[in-house]
Amino acid sequence: MTQPRVGILSMQRIYNYGSFLQAYGLKSILESLGCDVQFVDYEPGECLIKTNASKKGVIRKVEKALEAFRYEAPLKDKLAFIRYKRTYASRFYPMLGIADEPNLNPELDLLVVGSDEVFNCVQNNANVGFTPALFGAGSSAARKVTYAASFGNTTLEKLECFGKRNEVADYLKSFDAVSARDANTGAIVEVLTGRAPIYNLDPVLVYDFFGECSLIPSEVDEDRYMIAYGYSGRLTAEECAAIRAYADTHGLRVLNIGGVQSVCDRFVDCSPFEVLAYFKHADAVVTDTFHGTIFSAIAHTPFATFVRSSGYGNFEKLADLMRRLGFDDRAAVSADDLGSILDAPVDWAVPDAAIAAGRAAARSYLTKEVSACTRS
Repeated sequence: MTQPRVGILSMQRIYNYGSFLQAYGLKSILESLGCDVQFVDYEPGECLIKTNASKKGVIRKVEKALEAFRYEAPLKDKLAFIRYKRTYASRFYPMLGIADEPNLNPELDLLVVGSDEVFNCVQNNANVGFTPALFGAGSSAARKVTYAASFGNTTLEKLECFGKRNEVADYLKSFDAVSARDANTGAIVEVLTGRAPIYNLDPVLVYDFFGECSLIPSEVDEDRYMIAYGYSGRLTAEECAAIRAYADTHGLRVLNIGGVQSVCDRFVDCSPFEVLAYFKHADAVVTDTFHGTIFSAIAHTPFATFVRSSGYGNFEKLADLMRRLGFDDRAAVSADDLGSILDAPVDWAVPDAAIAAGRAAARSYLTKEVSACTRS
């Protein structure tokens, strides 16, 4: 029997370690099910929210790079961050098998939309915008499903505000099966389609990176350290001060990964697989990101996650993730919470059990959908 041709439509071209690793994890799982897997691209649509961040092209890339100079990090680390961004695609896309030319509408037996924030259509990111293709529109695949798709901080109220409720409802109804990553996404799907989705964990949790991936180094070039992981400048001055105080008290260096912060002893420019090694050997992690939390969970590293409900909020996805994994006590509301959270012991048995159950459920769901496409 020929291998089913499966395409993953995701955030694989976003310059972000979490985006890379979730794409790599889902690809690895589907390949283990006997699929011939490729990544599918999309042409970004116009942003519904118009801000400076919704600019496209070289000007915006230059502006993003120059933003690093705002933060109180050493100059060499700001320059290292700019080099990391400039060379990201050439170094890491080949690891996913992504070519320079976009793969827009290949002939497929099965299209899998997800994981990550593929449905986060009310935002000002010009790399995403409001893009019907991210809802499977225009695909010629014989079967279309989602896997752990997320609306991110797009809510039903935002869809209604921008007049997109009915259009998105039609897109969602066109899928043969819908798998959601979080409660906000699930609620939107259920309201707009009248069907409850299946819930699945993010691929970085489902694929056993530390048990199956041979590309993760066993050691890193650093002694005792803690990690500040997040988009550049996202950690506030108060949060950075609290991180510095904790690091000084415990004799730790502060490594910045993914972005440069105003608390930085070294910016680490490394591969996505090396990121997991750094998390594994860290004494502690402070993050405000979804995947930074997940990296800590699979590495069994004590962490604190800032959960935000204002600005570019992360509450919808992060609060849901931490509840599902039993990490409610690792959520930091203010910088004052940091020390007590990081020093508190972690009962890893609870998240490990949730992850084990999630892995079984994910393989069951994907096996069923792959089997369905081979019969159609």
